[in-house]
Amino acid sequence: MTHSPYSRIIGTGGYLPERIMTNVELEAMVETSDAWIRERTGIEQRRIAAEGETTCDLAEVAAREAMDAASISPQDLDLILVATTTPDKVFPSTATLLQARLGNHGAPAFDLQAVCTGFVYALSVADQFIKTGMAKNVLVVGAETLSRITNWEDRNTCVLFGDGAGAVVLQASDTAGILSTRIHADGQYEELLHVPSGPSKLPETDAMAERTMNMKGNEVFKVAVNTLSQIAADILSDNQVTPDQLDWLVPHQANLRIINATARKLKLAPEQTVVTVSRHANTSSASIPLALNEAVRDGRIQRDELILLEAFGGGFTWGAALLRY
Repeated sequence: MTHSPYSRIIGTGGYLPERIMTNVELEAMVETSDAWIRERTGIEQRRIAAEGETTCDLAEVAAREAMDAASISPQDLDLILVATTTPDKVFPSTATLLQARLGNHGAPAFDLQAVCTGFVYALSVADQFIKTGMAKNVLVVGAETLSRITNWEDRNTCVLFGDGAGAVVLQASDTAGILSTRIHADGQYEELLHVPSGPSKLPETDAMAERTMNMKGNEVFKVAVNTLSQIAADILSDNQVTPDQLDWLVPHQANLRIINATARKLKLAPEQTVVTVSRHANTSSASIPLALNEAVRDGRIQRDELILLEAFGGGFTWGAALLRY
């Protein structure tokens, strides 16, 4: 069996829940202000999943939109990957729940957990499956309902997060698509950004803080800025590409200050950076595919343009992908 040397994005999709929660609403819930949230994070609003609306529900809409754009049917998929921190169930995986809804039978389907870097990790895995000839068409979804693991009484974290899903279809190609990916982790930082309890480590108390996100923001910020600048430099060097050859930066949407700091180090013009954080907040693994989908659909990102994706998340995990769209 001969196989193509590249994987290429042939369709994108996205979905945001209907409910918009503004900073003004948060002012009534915790001691914070719209001005403070905007200044520190760049966030103005976020989307919140409806009661009973699950990660798989969000993933399904984004996945169908991506498959429509790619003109492929669920039966054509050889692999389904869902990057998520907020699965519907302990098991089975959200990917298999999504597979059942799409009506695909038999393709491998699994979840991937790398928090905010999840989509880049999943893209890297999908790229390897295609390069080795194990798959021709791969659905990669980043989907989150972070509102379910948010402590709405913790003003340090509740202002940051939102819900959403983004998806891409990758297909084997003889022309360059994904040029390379880099993924990393360092578990020594786990307690700077984590949910303290889980199925195997039961909460010591019933306190909400045990079951929701806990973050030491200043420390996370410092490591994130340094790490993202370094991985951007590394992946460009891997491909003998200079920053001025980039058309677009599509970063993880965690914080406008982190995004701007990374763009400045790459000497990119503000209009070359896709920014959705003001409207979406931090949707973890969904943030890059949501931003990519938006910029593809509004016509900013054109075929054959050179794009850098990069993300940083709890773990810590971090990763980047360089690709021609």
